[in-house]
Amino acid sequence: MAEAMDKPECLINTDSEGRLYVVKEAKEILDRISQPVVVVSIVGLYRTGKSYLMNRLAGKQTGFALGSTIESKTKGIWMWCVPHPTNPGYTLVLLDTEGLGDVHKGNEKHDTWIFCLAVLLSSTLVYNSLGVIDNNALEKLHYVTELTENIRVKAQTSGDDDDSAEFMRVFPSFIWAARDFTLQLEREGKDITADEYLEGALELKSGYAIAVEKFNLPRRCLHGFFAERKCFVFPRPAGDDDLRRMEELTEKDLNSQFRKNAKEFCSYVFNNSKPKTLTGGRMLNGSALCSLAEVYVEAIRSGRVPCLENAVETLAKIQNERAVEEGLQVYQSHIFELICLPVNPSELSDIHRIAEAAAVDIFMKTSFNDTEQKAQLKLMQEIQAVYQELCSKNHEECLNVCKKELKRVFSPLEEAVAGFFMRPGGYTEYSEKLQSLINEYKVYTETQLMSEEVLSKYLKDNEQFGRNILLADQHLTEAERKKEEERLQKEALEREKEILQMQAKLQEQACQDQQKTYEQNVTQLLERMEKERQRAKEDNEKVLDAKLREQRVLLESRFKEKADALDRQIKSLEGEMKKDNESNPSVICQVIDGLGKAASLFLPGIIPKVAAGLVTSLISRLLR
Repeated sequence: MAEAMDKPECLINTDSEGRLYVVKEAKEILDRISQPVVVVSIVGLYRTGKSYLMNRLAGKQTGFALGSTIESKTKGIWMWCVPHPTNPGYTLVLLDTEGLGDVHKGNEKHDTWIFCLAVLLSSTLVYNSLGVIDNNALEKLHYVTELTENIRVKAQTSGDDDDSAEFMRVFPSFIWAARDFTLQLEREGKDITADEYLEGALELKSGYAIAVEKFNLPRRCLHGFFAERKCFVFPRPAGDDDLRRMEELTEKDLNSQFRKNAKEFCSYVFNNSKPKTLTGGRMLNGSALCSLAEVYVEAIRSGRVPCLENAVETLAKIQNERAVEEGLQVYQSHIFELICLPVNPSELSDIHRIAEAAAVDIFMKTSFNDTEQKAQLKLMQEIQAVYQELCSKNHEECLNVCKKELKRVFSPLEEAVAGFFMRPGGYTEYSEKLQSLINEYKVYTETQLMSEEVLSKYLKDNEQFGRNILLADQHLTEAERKKEEERLQKEALEREKEILQMQAKLQEQACQDQQKTYEQNVTQLLERMEKERQRAKEDNEKVLDAKLREQRVLLESRFKEKADALDRQIKSLEGEMKKDNESNPSVICQVIDGLGKAASLFLPGIIPKVAAGLVTSLISRLLR
């Protein structure tokens, strides 16, 4: 990840006209985070101690503004990115939101949008309240009942659609943090857990009267939107006087039970909060989270209802363009860092593979919802173009090195007086000198792929000169001259053969490079598809389990009609999961086949069927 932030920064603020916007400085911080992000946001009424809990999660005494007056200190949404305490592969992004219900704001809709953004951006949502969880507390959480009015799952929906399962897939897990809690956790004389206390408070009343519907609505919404619910209760952390200076208090100044519960709360968040994902188990990194925030904020600024489906499409376009650009930058930086032309083609190939692997890796981390692999194909094509240009430059550099060396080595022979060798015995002397220079040239150019080709051209250009000396040497008999000519012809043919072999070797190297490019991309694509499939499967199982629990609650509360309607949704979910499992192997084969056919247009040396073993191996794992 990028360097850890030493203090929070404002992520979403309001302009002079009261409209939300994403703050540039926070955007730049998120853009530098390539790791998956675990996003924990906290919402609740103002002056309820939300910021203190977030500071605890950051492992700091100070950071998010606490305040000690009746004023709400936090405005908008503030962000603090820190290394994840238990998983170094993730970055923990803490979002502290503006307190809800401040009567001085004069904008009722503002609170609703802050709440909706916290829900849409986080993977864990903490709702912070004071005192007991009763009907009054649930009525204050009326924002949850407005979610379906202010957030849409699909761009086009009919009024009869029940999208609660879709909401569940992308909504965060829910934690209720009850602060200044003074009651004993017990029911009918038996101790209960905080989770049991919360679920008890969410029990529905039987009946269809208006008052009952009003009572049940927030409870049904919590059941219907948040698949995972957890509760923590906290006693007052300190006395009234000490509360005004919370940032100055040490651990030993705090209530021991508060310390214990706060530690359990932090441990739960660290170990159970998952990376932020969208539909299909697609995980977000920092730059994607920032783009998502911008998409949602822009929708709100434009007077539209944020739509998950539209957000995914927009985010895919933004992230995939970024992924191609970053992948190409990584490839070029690796190449030019590791290479100094000219080099042996096999060495150049090795460096290309290292750079390409790094490029594909960053592409996979940054790209999003590249369902037709258009962005991946574009990166493959652009990398191939850079590599081909590099090979051409390497060829040219090798040619220049060989020509320069040849000129240096053979200059004494060329500077010799024209008639120096035109005498009896002169050809033998010329032949020995020529061979000596050839040997010297080969020593200096043995690592250069153009060595033999440059030498062959030089010898061919000077062939007549040697033949004239041979004909002029009266010490040689006709038979000796003929034998020498046959030897020279044989050597020329051998050189041509070596050149052809070298060209064939270079062609084979090019085909191998292209095949390895394809296999590299296929391997990383399959790995990502498998991870996304597994996350999507877990999300579906979580949703199904939550819907089954919700159905039990409805039946216990004698809402048979609603339970029956939910039964149809449950069966639909089960059918979708079964269909997804059955179709996965064929989907994978189609993706790989499509990638191979498209790639063969600019990688003519690839054989897509070679990747069949990789696909077969993955499918066998899927069917276990």
